[in-house]
Amino acid sequence: MGVVVAALLLLTACGAGSGARADTRAPHSRARPSRHGDPASGRRNAADRSGLSLIAEPQAGAKPFLAMIRGARSQIDLTMYELSDRTVEHALAAAAARGVDVRVALNGGYYTERDTYNAPARAYLSAHGVRVRYTPTYFALTHQKTLTVDGRVSAIMTLNFDGLYASTRDYAIVDRRAADVTAIVAAFDDDWTGRRASPSRGSGDLVWSPGAEGDVLRLIDHARRTIELEDEEMDYDPATSALCAAARRGVRVRIVMTYESDWRIALQRLRRCGAGVRVYHGQAY
Repeated sequence: MGVVVAALLLLTACGAGSGARADTRAPHSRARPSRHGDPASGRRNAADRSGLSLIAEPQAGAKPFLAMIRGARSQIDLTMYELSDRTVEHALAAAAARGVDVRVALNGGYYTERDTYNAPARAYLSAHGVRVRYTPTYFALTHQKTLTVDGRVSAIMTLNFDGLYASTRDYAIVDRRAADVTAIVAAFDDDWTGRRASPSRGSGDLVWSPGAEGDVLRLIDHARRTIELEDEEMDYDPATSALCAAARRGVRVRIVMTYESDWRIALQRLRRCGAGVRVYHGQAY
């Protein structure tokens, strides 16, 4: 399962350099960010009318998200692909201890094949008053990373809470749009209870996976001047073709991403189409 805000789709696919592997069959969501405001303090600049603000990693670290957790008064809903940052775990436990209803939904593996990565976090949180469940096995996996506080603000993230913030390029959008937050909470409730339903697009800018392919391709197809893409994987041929088509019609396409041999052919094809492609420092193809 997963959720993303539209502009973030072309900012980054799932946390470039993060080591987490994306799966197009798993859910995700995204929204158009404003660069105003102070997400770390939980305050918005008065000039920010969009209800959205952007957090960039590795600069921010975990501070903005810890501030959200520590500022919670009644409810915290966290969906996370990988959770191993003990500082975040302690903050969630402390919130539960002061009476906040804390629910954490963790990826449990690939379909019904259980993975032990999140088991220590699940055990610790369960022992400290946090309600924890693994996400439904009718998804290939849950690659979503969202943190929602008091039903009023959601952080939609490409990063995992794994403590590796200093070494990865990731982004998060802090979304205060009521319709978006309501949709994210409703999807969390569905996953929490194992109720399979179609999530709402909120104010119109949320994109959910499974089923995000059309939104991704339309975003590329509608580009007029520039496309700037940070990505972890390049293994979806329709997207590669759409990026090539954009470059050929005069759109300036720039791609920065991690490298693996699995997508060498796609990257070479993109270069031949006229797209600019660079891989992260220390990598080559």
